[in-house]
Amino acid sequence: MELYQLRSFVAVAGLGQLTRAAERLHLSQPAVSAQIKALEDELAAALFERGAAGMTLTPAGRHLLPHAERVLAAAQALLAEAQSLRGEVTGRIRLGTVGDPELTRLPDVLRRAVDCFPLLEIDVRHEVSGAAFAKVRDGELDAAFYYGGLTHPAVAALPLARLTFRVVVPAAWAERLAGADWDAIAAEPWIMTPAISTHHALATELFAAHGVVPVRQVEADHEAVISSLVAAGVGVALLREEMATADAVHGDIAVWGDTRLTATLSFIHRRERELEPGIGALRDVVRDVFPAPESARRGKD
Repeated sequence: MELYQLRSFVAVAGLGQLTRAAERLHLSQPAVSAQIKALEDELAAALFERGAAGMTLTPAGRHLLPHAERVLAAAQALLAEAQSLRGEVTGRIRLGTVGDPELTRLPDVLRRAVDCFPLLEIDVRHEVSGAAFAKVRDGELDAAFYYGGLTHPAVAALPLARLTFRVVVPAAWAERLAGADWDAIAAEPWIMTPAISTHHALATELFAAHGVVPVRQVEADHEAVISSLVAAGVGVALLREEMATADAVHGDIAVWGDTRLTATLSFIHRRERELEPGIGALRDVVRDVFPAPESARRGKD
């Protein structure tokens, strides 16, 4: 059997569709299908059940998948070790980032990466939080910053910081809404992020906890845009506490109530790639730029 056959097996198993697996592997759909068929013939076992909804693993496929993943991980580790023997960190990293550059300390990360690893190329792509996680999980990004509660066995996460979110309203509405209850707040227009985002998940949990459902919504996918829309009197929103406090000082918006929601900012990558020099180098840079989370510091006390 060949490594490329195992890569196709793992990709189809993870994505559940030949089309998406072919896109991820940069192959044609017939090529991926042929590789799966050849692997099944060699193993004398059907790995997938093919249906209208996609490709699902057979019992044999579920049993053999971890073995295939270990073989690929071992091959990647061999390549990584060979690269380290040459003393080089080269290649291209597709790095997803979320929020504003201050949140992820992106300028400091890139500056240090360029200084320490001049042969490492980094392509930065801005993503919505949930999309960043999904693209790392599916191999469309090599690594990413992410905040939220999503987890997956294939994704490793380095916790960086704890984020707090507050409910904010236009400054002109502050007096009117000062004593409002959640029914009244839910009746106001809400500025929401796309459903795949952590902002959206936090807001949805908040509404459910108070038994309310907002009926008038505007969608925006960036915190700076959200802040501007709130300041312009478009609606109510969740905003990171640092931004909310700064904008409130300038008189553009007002923080409503004492509600605080939290999420963890992390650096994520596929677990099987943790020994790759490029991933390891960038992870080390991020770790150096961010101080240890308070929970980690407490654990050392």
